[in-house]
Amino acid sequence: MALTSQISEYDYRWPDMFDAEKARLERVFGSRSVEIHHVGSTAVPGLAAKPEIDLLVVVPDHEDEAGVDQAMASFGYFRGKNLSDGHHFYRRDVEGVRTHKVHVCVAGHGQISRMLRFRDMLRQDDDLRQEYEKLKLELESTNEHGIGEYLARKAPFIDAALGRPPSSTD
Repeated sequence: MALTSQISEYDYRWPDMFDAEKARLERVFGSRSVEIHHVGSTAVPGLAAKPEIDLLVVVPDHEDEAGVDQAMASFGYFRGKNLSDGHHFYRRDVEGVRTHKVHVCVAGHGQISRMLRFRDMLRQDDDLRQEYEKLKLELESTNEHGIGEYLARKAPFIDAALGRPPSSTD
């Protein structure tokens, strides 16, 4: 089964695409956003990735969920299920192809430091980045059940890199 999009070589346009989307999201969250970060594989220069820009929006709380959902929908985003308490997820597809994912986390949520630490480790460690890319390409080529399988099969690598037991969640 196909993933949400096919892994491709690093594209030097990805940081600019992040900047453009960050500006749009600042209109949704305004002064409510504490920070907006580029996370995920497209945030790591030189790393092959699904060409889906991942953004992490840190907010003080999830007040006015309906208003945020409506504003995100006006930019083409669909609200996914909450990934955990305090961690909302939105996705945007254009003509059936996933282009953006937005994680909205309450300040202090464990996923914030997890996403930022792993991104920074990949940016700084060539060997780790190459191992991760190799794993991602292998998982893509052997995937039978879609994105859930892909995410579950790469989680132990991320957990090990972060020095956490594979069964731990935030």
